[in-house]
Amino acid sequence: MTQTGQPRDDSPAGEGRVHHKLGLRENWWQFSLFTIITLLIGMTIGVERVALPPLAQHAFGVTSVLYTVSFIAAFGLVKSVMNLVAGRLSDRRGRKGILLAGWAFAIPYALIIIFATAWWQVIIANLFLGVNQALTWTMSVTAKIDLVGPVNRGLAVGIDESAGYVGVGVGGFLAGLLVTSYGLRPTPYLLVLGVVVIGVLVTLGPAKETLPFAHSESMGSGPDAKAHPAQPAPKLTRLGVYMSWHDRSMLAVCQAGFINKFADSLVAAFFPLFLLRRGVSLAEVGLLVGIYAWVWGFGQVASGALADRIGRKFPITAGTFLISGGLAVFVGASGHALWYLAVILMGAGMALVYPNLITTVGDTADPRWRGGALGVYRLWRDGGYAVGPLVLGGVAVFAGVSAAIWVGTVLVGFSGLILLLLFKETDPKRRKREPAWRAHPEWVAPRA
Repeated sequence: MTQTGQPRDDSPAGEGRVHHKLGLRENWWQFSLFTIITLLIGMTIGVERVALPPLAQHAFGVTSVLYTVSFIAAFGLVKSVMNLVAGRLSDRRGRKGILLAGWAFAIPYALIIIFATAWWQVIIANLFLGVNQALTWTMSVTAKIDLVGPVNRGLAVGIDESAGYVGVGVGGFLAGLLVTSYGLRPTPYLLVLGVVVIGVLVTLGPAKETLPFAHSESMGSGPDAKAHPAQPAPKLTRLGVYMSWHDRSMLAVCQAGFINKFADSLVAAFFPLFLLRRGVSLAEVGLLVGIYAWVWGFGQVASGALADRIGRKFPITAGTFLISGGLAVFVGASGHALWYLAVILMGAGMALVYPNLITTVGDTADPRWRGGALGVYRLWRDGGYAVGPLVLGGVAVFAGVSAAIWVGTVLVGFSGLILLLLFKETDPKRRKREPAWRAHPEWVAPRA
């Protein structure tokens, strides 16, 4: 790591620490390593998206839509809670150790599915996958934000999320090929185990701890930091109330992340069921899901850079409406060409929305409690994985899969309206007001 040579910070919170240079160019090697890690994390979840939904019926005879999609609810419940825990712990313990622990949880996930004899065991396996994704992906994106600092933050998050969802597309596409050639088990999950081994090797080896970079940013190297000294980390409950209610822009961001996962749940579980019932081959289902993830993934680099140039609000709001439009095209279509158009529209919308929601939290939070703030946002966001499949699955039980997709379309459109009304620009270069916690420090200050 490159150091500026400035004196150590002898304050109680920063005792024994030195300043580190922030920036994408200055830390390109470590940034690249964490980008590779994120791609591997995405591959792990990509395998599940294609290989798991058909396993319910073909291996275990499960025909209930609600029971089939319950694996996503289990995944989302655990992931949302562990996002919060991981973010908070990382502000105190660092990012790397939590990332390593996350990789370990992917091993029982793969093994349980390989040897499962009942669908409830697959649901249990997804609890392990939820922990894996929460610990690994939360730490990977937080590490990148640590390294780059406030400049080009949108681009950095865009690259991170791009790598992850390109990985989702690659994992889904490879899973489709493996399932077609070798069956639903065990080959796709042997791929998962291979990805985990590579991830552990990169994390244990050249990847470095990035928490010192966050402390360097909080100690301040610019006029904004001097004007607004770093704040001590608030209690988790206070931080949760601040992010979810006091700061109305963060309220809008949290609800947008929550509803965003309703849409993603539709692609992960309902789209395969919808397509398979219309005679589409599993290989083509994998291709459609892969295209969605690839457009989403590759588009996020440009989306993050765009948000650094024009601000966060327009890409996020426009992208949310684009997702809703893509869902409407998909469920209203009757031919393959329109299905491909729909997943491209949805992928483009996700590219505009997904990284920039995370960036708004980085814009708003103090670096000393950034990990906790990201954890609160990701609690809300991935809570959509826990609630969305159950709500939409219930609709599917009573009215069919198409009706569930239409309900998701309406909810995403309504989320866009909330963003339009409540969300205020957070880009430090363009915002018209400081984050709410600076005007009301009592909202985040630790109680005496």
